[in-house]
Amino acid sequence: MSLIGAPVSRVTDHVLLTGNARYVDDLQLAGMLHATVLRAPVAHARITGFDASAALALDGVVAVFGPEEIARHTEAQLCTWLISGQKIVSVPIADTVVRHAGQPVGIVVATGRALAEDGAGLVRVDYAKLPAVTGVEAAVAPPAPLLYPELGGNVLADVDYGDPREEIDRIVAGAAHVVERRLEVPRAAPSAMETRGVLAAFEHGSGELTMWASTQNPHMTRWHLARVLRLPLHRIRVIQPRLGGSFGSKDHLYQDEAIVCLAAMLLRRPVKWIEDRTEHFTATKHGRGGVYRARLALDADGGFLALHADILGDVGAFPSTVGTGPFQVTALMLPGPYRFRAVGARLVAVLTNATPTAAYRAYGQNEAAWIRERLIDEAARELGLDPGELRLRNLVTAGEMPYTTRLHLRYDTGDYPRTLRRALSLSAGAVRSRSGRVRRGVGVAMNVEFTGLGPSGLLQMLPAEYNGWEEARVRVEPDGGVTVFSGISDVGQGTVTGLTQLAAEGLGMPMSAITVKVGDSATVPVSLLGAAASRGLIVGGTPVFRAAARMRERLIRIAAERLDRRPADVRFDGAVFRADDGEVTLRELARDAWMGWNLPKGESPVLEETDVYDPPNPTFAPAAHVVQVTVDLDTALVRAERYWVVHDSGVIVNPKLADGQIMGGITQGLGAALLEQVVYSPGGVPRTTTLPDYPLPVSGDVPDVVIEHMHTPSSVTPLGMKGLGEGGTIPSTVAIGNAVADAVPEIAHAVLEVPLTPTRIHALLSDAGLAR
Repeated sequence: MSLIGAPVSRVTDHVLLTGNARYVDDLQLAGMLHATVLRAPVAHARITGFDASAALALDGVVAVFGPEEIARHTEAQLCTWLISGQKIVSVPIADTVVRHAGQPVGIVVATGRALAEDGAGLVRVDYAKLPAVTGVEAAVAPPAPLLYPELGGNVLADVDYGDPREEIDRIVAGAAHVVERRLEVPRAAPSAMETRGVLAAFEHGSGELTMWASTQNPHMTRWHLARVLRLPLHRIRVIQPRLGGSFGSKDHLYQDEAIVCLAAMLLRRPVKWIEDRTEHFTATKHGRGGVYRARLALDADGGFLALHADILGDVGAFPSTVGTGPFQVTALMLPGPYRFRAVGARLVAVLTNATPTAAYRAYGQNEAAWIRERLIDEAARELGLDPGELRLRNLVTAGEMPYTTRLHLRYDTGDYPRTLRRALSLSAGAVRSRSGRVRRGVGVAMNVEFTGLGPSGLLQMLPAEYNGWEEARVRVEPDGGVTVFSGISDVGQGTVTGLTQLAAEGLGMPMSAITVKVGDSATVPVSLLGAAASRGLIVGGTPVFRAAARMRERLIRIAAERLDRRPADVRFDGAVFRADDGEVTLRELARDAWMGWNLPKGESPVLEETDVYDPPNPTFAPAAHVVQVTVDLDTALVRAERYWVVHDSGVIVNPKLADGQIMGGITQGLGAALLEQVVYSPGGVPRTTTLPDYPLPVSGDVPDVVIEHMHTPSSVTPLGMKGLGEGGTIPSTVAIGNAVADAVPEIAHAVLEVPLTPTRIHALLSDAGLAR
């Protein structure tokens, strides 16, 4: 039976469920010190004084480093993903100008964590406050305070995508119907179960730095550390212990993490720092954050003609390593699964006095879906058409594949109309009720998920300093066991299990004989993208399978020589090679091969195979979501009751993992739709600093979900796989928004931003005269 498609349990479940997993905070080293990062309490200021004398007088405080000292020992961190005309391309590790509350301005190191925190309270930092600005519209409205006066404004970059604005204007002017709205998606805090953390140790004699970090990308972290700390790459090792989630937020090196490593180097003792949950809301990069003025033009029959969006993207205080990447993805994925005569976007990336934004699950794509799918539903409402039918009229068909969008992305395979029809069929029993004080509505949304980022040439063109290829090494050990090395990290989504399945399938061996090694820059292949962009199994798994299959062929050749038979006559059952009346065990064969015994002429004794895969193109996975919600007009509370999703990721390695990813994605999308928003005061100080301020969805918030998979193999990947890590998140937010608009059509025109909290719903109901 093939292991590809088998719903096996995760190989890491036992260690996780028994509490034996070791995370960064579980690690202890002899002589280890603890650090607290000093953070600015204001949004915009110039540091005029830094006095650590009282802290250093406290027994147990070992050292305090301020911004000027940190700056002397470090280089600025380069932005990895740039955009044309980007005005800031590097960011200092420490600065005497504060541009967001929570910005690191120093570090206190002590013999215990509590002592470090006590010491931090004794450090006096003098701030000369400057005017602050939050919100992209305020930041571009003169005379807004300037974050970088030398730039002459708060615009980091201004770029057009797709068809010319003039052409879109011409089409819109002649269209039978136009829907135009201002939409907004707020900032989100990633909120992984495990916050960020670092344990750093420096060997003075060898000059080697070892960093254990809660990172999803050890190699990228290592590359940036080398520049920032002025160390050669070969002197740095980054190890990822067990990781308690990331959602993209741990995909790069942070300033505070570099400062902890610097402290370990200067003090020549191990230093540990663990982010607390309050810090998370200002220290960890946010996701989302944008305002969109968009318009959809249709002909008299409901055919889509043109789509355009002006995107104001909130970069925050300075660009993260991925910079404006999420906002670029919004522009590129704007058309979704539909046909248009013209599509375009203008991206204005804006600097504000807020935490920088960066990668977050479904980045850019969730926002593109909110823009597009809300406009489509509004068009259906205004034209008196069924939302599902309007979509079906305009979907790209299977016969048009491969299909190149107006933004020059090439969709590989998929039957988009069939995907939607199946979702509508599954949800045929959904209930609508637009009367009474408790309303029910049904929302529909579609998307195409951009997955398997590559090839390397595409990344060079962006430009984005990543390798799009992935390498895998498969080694048969002298006792017949197998070790697989992959640069793809497991951030909790089960990647190691999928890689184990692919290796076992390629080798023809049981999964129990295989160990997959990930997350250590000293031992695993270089991967600067890792599992980001839903590429873990399709890009990282492909070389694992191919290397494993080649290893199987090698073993059979060696066995054939030993049994004096042709390779075609040798059978392998996963443990024993047999041919007629002869046999040899894998264990015997492997031992002898590593000894250099009984090998065919010219055969290497090293039982290791390496494969490199650089995908020729990304893959694109369609999905259709339908949700039924209730809206209580008296409490203004929205609840998702039932959910249906049809997803097409081609060949699925593990349906159990796939369902878990989709369920988790839907839950995150639900949180964005109904609960989550990072809120700032007018002065730029976060009002969201604890979990009660930032409610997350819990099990009781999640409705019953019916998941069905379609399996249209990709024409791009050798095994026909497509990614699915973000497909649950992308359309779920707007599906819920559409359902609320369907339940209460009196407010449908105003359902333009999330979260749809009781406060926001009550305001909309009040404007419509429906509130009591």
